[in-house]
Amino acid sequence: MGTPEFIAIAKIARTRGNRGEVLADLYTDYPNRFDGLREVWLEFDDGARQGRASRVKKALENVWEHKGRTVLKFAGVDTIGDAEAFAGCWVEVPIEQAVPLPESTYFDHDLVGCAVEDAGGVRVGTVSEVLHIADNAQLVIRKEDSADGREHLIPAAASICVKIDVVGKRITIDPPEGLMEL
Repeated sequence: MGTPEFIAIAKIARTRGNRGEVLADLYTDYPNRFDGLREVWLEFDDGARQGRASRVKKALENVWEHKGRTVLKFAGVDTIGDAEAFAGCWVEVPIEQAVPLPESTYFDHDLVGCAVEDAGGVRVGTVSEVLHIADNAQLVIRKEDSADGREHLIPAAASICVKIDVVGKRITIDPPEGLMEL
């Protein structure tokens, strides 16, 4: 799996008001992510639909917070009907515009596809996704040789994921006793 071209920063929940505004839930750890953005890409969840491209570029006219959600106003989207077309869309920016992360932190797409092995070099599986539950990230490790599709959930903690090489797509883990039997 290669590096994606775009990264999601929000998802449009629904319309707001009668002037073409939409409410969006942030998918970023940076609440001020929209500061200075002049345009974003909107990706439809179901890919291309009704003859439209699966991703469209939209100029941002205005952005503000309202009751814990981000309100987006796109240029040329001026009615509820216009805005309804974007409900459920992912709001994305090109990967080059991603916020630089602090040391020892990673984007989910950096971890997905990494081969996972234990400290002795024994292959455990491959990261298929990253689950976020409250302040806890879990790596979903899919075992390739498992006929029953068995998966492991491994906390994405530095004490367990002792070496992460996103360029080489490899993670070395040192799980506590019994974790791999769960």
